[in-house]
This record gives sequence, C-alpha cells and structure tokens, in this order.
Amino acid sequence: MIPVKLRFRLAWSLLGLLAALPFSACSRGRRVQETAYVSATQAILRDQVAVVYKKTGTVKNGEPVQVLERERRFVRVRAADGAEGWVEQRALVPKQVYDEFQRLAQQEQNSPAQAPAVTRNDTNTHLEPNRDAEHLYQLDQGSKVSILKRATSEKKLPGGARPAPDRKQSQPATPPMEDWWLVRDAQGHVGWVLGRMLDIDAPLEIAQYAEGQRIVAFFMLNQVADGDKKVAQYLVVLTEPKDGMPFDYNQIRVFTWNVKRHRYETAYRERNLNGVLPVSVSQEDFEKEGTLPVFVLRVKADSGSVVERKYKLNTPIVRRVLAPGEQQPKPVARKKRR
Repeated sequence: MIPVKLRFRLAWSLLGLLAALPFSACSRGRRVQETAYVSATQAILRDQVAVVYKKTGTVKNGEPVQVLERERRFVRVRAADGAEGWVEQRALVPKQVYDEFQRLAQQEQNSPAQAPAVTRNDTNTHLEPNRDAEHLYQLDQGSKVSILKRATSEKKLPGGARPAPDRKQSQPATPPMEDWWLVRDAQGHVGWVLGRMLDIDAPLEIAQYAEGQRIVAFFMLNQVADGDKKVAQYLVVLTEPKDGMPFDYNQIRVFTWNVKRHRYETAYRERNLNGVLPVSVSQEDFEKEGTLPVFVLRVKADSGSVVERKYKLNTPIVRRVLAPGEQQPKPVARKKRR
C-alpha cells in the first residue's frame, strides 16, 4: 500500500506534468490550470525567477491559487485578487491535500471537545500524527484550539540515528515515542499537532492539584451556589507526565466545592485506568435524586475490548451507575479532602 504522503507527491508530480502539456488546438496554446493551496504562513509573488525581482503580490496560509506555469522549484500562480507571480513550490500543496483536510474536518465534526488548549509556538497542523505527514493550515503562537483525540508515533532522532540498546537487560532499544493531539481551531480546521506544542488551558484552581500529573481533559459537571456566586465543579482526567503511554489517561478526579469552607475538595479519585478518549458528560434524571450530572469513561479491559463506565455526581458523592446485569466492582476510590 502506498503511503499517504507518497501518494500526494505522485499526484503533485502528475499535475505538474499535465500543466506542461498544451491544450488542444482550440485552446491556443494555453497551459492546463490547476488549484493549489498556500501552506506557508505567507508567500511573496515575484515577477521573475531571479535574484533580483519585483514583488507583484502576497498570498497567505490556506488561500487557493491557480497554477499557471512551472519552472524548476518555482510555480507561477494567480491569486484570488488577480495578482500573478512566481512562488516557491514548497510553499504550496496540491488540491488533494486540501480535500483530505476537508474530509478530516467533516469526519470529526461531531467529535466532542475534551479540553481547550493554547499553542506554545507557531505550529503546523498535519493530516496524520507524524512529523513527515502533509500539512496545510498553520496556528500562530497563542492560538486557542479544542482537543479531540490523542495518538502516538515514533520520534525521529537527529540524522536518522537509532536509540542505543539497553545493555543491562540485553534487549533491543525501544524507539522513543511522542504524543500528538487532534485539534479543531476557531475556523473549524482539524488536524494533528505535536503534543509538546500545546498547553491544556485548565482553570488554575484545579490545575494546582495535578500533583505532577499531566491533565489531558477536564469538564465542568455543574455549578453550586456559594453566596451570590456560582462555582463550577469539575471532572479532571490525568495521565503520567511523559509521552508514549499505552493509554490516553490512567486516573480521574472529581473536584466539588465546599460551600462552608469555600474551597475545592477531592470528592472522588480513581487510578490504574486504561482509559481511552473521548470522555462524555451529560445530565440524567434519577427520579428521587433528581437530575444529576453524569460522565462516561471508556476503558480497555484485560481482553483488549473497550467498555464504558458511567458515574453520577450527587454532590459531594460520586457513584457508579451500573448497566443491567453489571455487578458492583470492588471499591477503587476513596473520599479525600484537601
């Protein structure tokens, strides 16, 4: 099977070949036109391919251009505003890449956001969780995005080096892994971003209780009244502070607000989970208890299958909601105050 990026390169080359072929006689020698998209932050259009040139226009990230002619590393294009000029080919991607990003956004349009995040630096969004995957849209430093999913891929070492074997255990070296996040930006674009380029934007009042663990998702379950203000109560999903873990998360905490002491307390905690995103949060009617917030975790069983666990919060108590025929599990959580 041909890798995705190689397929795009072959398509790009084929389009370039077609662009070099003349139309039939009725076309009076015009070249075949195609649409490409700007993958650079910004690119200058120049009047000629030379060291000295005049600027004829500017195109920005994500904008479509019409390809008119090709010459080595440069492409002559017409921008949406009518400006024409030469631009480096590496600043463009073919329409097939744009279409794949559109397809990815359509596929994930109903995926629930797991947490807001902020970019640490300018970064690219990729089609796949891989540094070598095609990219199109760029995110500026400080951009706000929504986290949707997590994936891991092997980290590429400088110069193609391989990790050194573990001499103590006489075992082949395990390649280092890195986390990637599937994100949705304010414009609705969806793509994969390297995990270390993002910071989860969790409220400080709960982030301070992470105890060295990494927050991967959080959700407001409900609000309680404390005098004349409303205070949110949270479900927080955490993992170990390193990349490449075999689970998306392995622990959760529920923070409720103590209206007498005016502070957050840990109402529920569960560890040793083999959790899989997404987590879902909703409201449900429990008759005598009334309408309560519920959350559903997806956890891998020993068999490898993914099972769902439902919980309800009747402040400050969190309890499992068993499905028909499901047995009460052994207690794995305890109430703890901070």
